[in-house]
Parts: sequence; C-alpha cells; structure tokens
Amino acid sequence: MRIALLLAGCGHVGRRFVQLLDESRPALDALDVHPVVVGVVTGRHGGVFDSAGLDACKAAQILAGRGAVMADATPSTLEWIARLRSQDVEARVLIETTPLDIRSGEPAITHVRAAFAAGAHVVTANKGPAAWAYRALAAEARAAGVSFLCEGAVLDGIPLLSLVRETLPCADVRGFRGVVNSTTNYILSALEQGEPFDGALARMQAEGIAEADASLDVDGWDAAAKTAVLANVLLDAGITPLDVPRQGIGPDTAAAVAAARSRDRRLKQVARAALRDGRLDAAVELQRLAPGDPLAILDGQANAVELDTWPAGRIVITQRDGGLEKTAYALLADLVTVARRVRAGA
Repeated sequence: MRIALLLAGCGHVGRRFVQLLDESRPALDALDVHPVVVGVVTGRHGGVFDSAGLDACKAAQILAGRGAVMADATPSTLEWIARLRSQDVEARVLIETTPLDIRSGEPAITHVRAAFAAGAHVVTANKGPAAWAYRALAAEARAAGVSFLCEGAVLDGIPLLSLVRETLPCADVRGFRGVVNSTTNYILSALEQGEPFDGALARMQAEGIAEADASLDVDGWDAAAKTAVLANVLLDAGITPLDVPRQGIGPDTAAAVAAARSRDRRLKQVARAALRDGRLDAAVELQRLAPGDPLAILDGQANAVELDTWPAGRIVITQRDGGLEKTAYALLADLVTVARRVRAGA
C-alpha cells in the first residue's frame, strides 16, 4: 500500500520520525505499507513538495542546521495540505507536529481540518487538536471517512489510547491518574539527588525533551493539555486545558521534595481525571506518594498512567524511558493503523 505523507512541522520529533521511517523500512515492507514523503512544510523555514517523493531525511538535516528547505515564499501551510488531494495513492496522511499553542490549539486544529477537506487522514503528536477540539474533530473525521489519531500527543510511545480502543471492548473508563510529563518527572528525580533545578531543566532542553517554551512543562501546562486529551478521548469530557487546575514546579520545589523524602514519600506531579456523579473532576497537582504507589517508582523521564475501568479493573501502563524516538514511534504506529483501516475498508 502506497501512502503519501505531508509533514506539517519538522522539529525534533518530525526529524526523528523521518529517520525512523527509513530505519523501519524492512518492517513496513513486511506489512506491505510503503509511505512516501511528498512534502515538508514549516512555519519558519519554508517547504518543499514533490509528488514523486522527496528525500525527507535530507530536508530534515537542512532544517536541523536551521537552513531553509525552499527559497520560494509559500502563501500558507493550508495550500500545501490541499496539494495532498492530488496524490493518486491508496492513502494520504498529514503528519502534524507543529509547535503547541496551549491557549488555542491553533494552527494545528486548522491544519487537521484542512487535511480532512483534502481527503487525508491525520496522525499527530500535537496535543492542541485533541485537547481543544477532540469531540468535533473526531466527528468531522468520521464524516469525511478518514482517521484522526493522536497516540503521540500524550505519553511518547506508550500505546495507551490504542490499548483502550483496540483491546478493551465493552469496558468503561471511569477515570485515570498518571505522571505524564517527562521533564517535570526528571527534574523532581534530580532534585531528590540534590541537583539544582536550572541544571536539570537545561539538560531536558538540550535533549529536545522539554518544550521549546519550558514554562509549558514546569508550569504544568503540558500536563494539563495531556489531561484534557485523555479526558476528551477516554471520558468524552469535552474540556480544554483551561478547565484543568494545575500546579507546576520551580526552584523552590526542592524544599517540598526534601520534606516528602523525610516522610518516606516521593513528590510527583500527578495528572488525574474521573467521572463522579456524571461530573468531571480533573486536575494536575503535586502529590506525596507512598512507596507502593505505581507512580512513585518512576524515575527520570519515566511516565505511567493508571486507568480505572469497569469491569477490567485498574490497569497500569508504564514507559520507563521517554524521548523523541518514542514519540516518533507513536506516529509510526498510528500510520500503520491508518494503513490497516484503509486495507480493511474501515
């Protein structure tokens, strides 16, 4: 199956994704899934489009060196997305990894809708669309006969959304709690070892793990957005990040970390949401967790979510090491899901 891909955004995650495509060619060939990158468009460095396929790795290398992939001015990203309709292939897919605007979900939401209009499926690691408009976008995708998948928007490569979607038929998700932000968990682990806050944050930024705007991580916005995504997808909540009370971390959090350790507890930033009497209770907050708590064992960049389900009970899924490769893998896994759905006529 030949699949035409357009990448909107080609930052750390997008560049790792195109590399992973090449590294995964044997496995993709075995599945008879043959993605071809026909376009790359960015907000600051231009774009390039070739219906026959282009060297996406080369374009990614140019962007990594802060070069422009195309000298010509382009009217808008939307025009690039519209070009997908002209691709004579079995499936057309927008890979959306543009920077997150936590206060609106744009321009990613508009990109997603433009892809639907072009008859293209959408795979995204951007939290904005699902955090701000999941209910509407899911309905629009169904009406257009395409998929809208966002596994990489929450827990790097953890197959959490697909776990519920594919393997828990007839089960109700009543709530969840989890450590969902790699940067804050890494910093809290470092503070336990006596390391300074600023140094730990700088390492996360250098590795491309922290958001470009680090305040999104340390102020709790990223965790609030992921809480909204999970609540919207799993609980049909219809909320936005602005509806999630949040508690962030800073240099002064070291004292709270030490106080928790003195009581044989670990301080973690916990994202939670649950349906109570038909109403949603959601928050991102610092909690002192007992040693036996499955979230308390998480060190460094590790993430985990505990689902409260009926009748399957409580299910914990953990990723011990996060990172760009894992998020890129989530994009790849969603791409294979699209291919399977197209092949099945679903």
